Amino acid sequence: MTKPSPPANGRGEGQRATLRDVAARAGVSVSTVSRVVTGAVAVDPTTAEKVRDAVAVLGYTPNLLARSFRRRVTHTIGLLVPDNSNPFFAELARAIEDAGFAEGYSVVLCNSDLSAAKQAAYIDVLLAKQVDGLILVSSGLIQHAAGQADGDANRQADGQAEVARIRAASVPCVVIDRDLGETPVDQVLVDNRLGGALVGEHLVGLGHRRIACIVGPSDLTPSAGRVAGFRQALADRGLAVAPEALVRGDGRPEGGGGAARDLLARGVAFTAVFAFNDQMAAGAIGALRRAGLRVPEDVSVVGFDDIPHASATYPALTTVAQPIEEIGAAGVRLLLDRIAWPDAPWARIELPTRLVVRESTGPPPVDDG
Repeated sequence: MTKPSPPANGRGEGQRATLRDVAARAGVSVSTVSRVVTGAVAVDPTTAEKVRDAVAVLGYTPNLLARSFRRRVTHTIGLLVPDNSNPFFAELARAIEDAGFAEGYSVVLCNSDLSAAKQAAYIDVLLAKQVDGLILVSSGLIQHAAGQADGDANRQADGQAEVARIRAASVPCVVIDRDLGETPVDQVLVDNRLGGALVGEHLVGLGHRRIACIVGPSDLTPSAGRVAGFRQALADRGLAVAPEALVRGDGRPEGGGGAARDLLARGVAFTAVFAFNDQMAAGAIGALRRAGLRVPEDVSVVGFDDIPHASATYPALTTVAQPIEEIGAAGVRLLLDRIAWPDAPWARIELPTRLVVRESTGPPPVDDG
């Protein structure tokens, strides 16, 4: 008796080829396969041909019954950022919009302004507009307001509750630059600990021993990872940040300026400052210079983010660069994959950071001791 030939898809009898199988063979994302199969959005002809070839080889057939139960597609993405006056979030929003547009999606941008009430209201608005998915960015996600001390555990629970509320509405969600641990949600992060460690190594390597740190508005923001990496780099060299040299800011230029003035008013001795972000670093530079101190001759200053203005400040700012374009593209890719494949395992992407040395850092004063 002649033995039957194995099916062309190589999966064995009774095993259907999946969307992921087609994506792997064609070398594209699951969301791209979905768009070619449904014909809902135009796809580059060369890419579409690769997908169709993979479909033919694997014998893939869409599950039309499952698709019939899916909610109406609007080809819109809701984007919620904590502060669109911050150039970092503005650049990230642009990157997300560009990545979404390239995939045939429009992006609806909302700014929570670090307000839990606005955040909740905008989530309701975006859900009511029946967006195909939501991208939630950073600090506004799980803190009530800059400086409000309601407890870390409560803020964490609030963030998880917001994600759970979105998932309960059967709307895919991606969280960017916010580590929610084991919460069942797709996440895109950067290596904040590495960035903080690079700053510590750089300043200690220049000879600094008394370093002040301006942290972010909440210990649950990426500030925690940046400070942890920074502290570890100092500890590895037998150094530490003095308790009185650690101050909190609101993430904006005026917050950095206020923190620097507070350090000076209290007579804290420091020859370098590491600020949570470029906004506060710029504010700190302004306050130091108005106090008659030179940057970097008297005090070195380092920021974090590498916003476009970082290279245009005077002096040009030494900072830690985040890969903004990659963050935005990864967030959109994860969201569209989740839209196409709701039951896939949760994804967690962590992107590297790098130190960009410019003019705002140098050796400490010769009489630093």
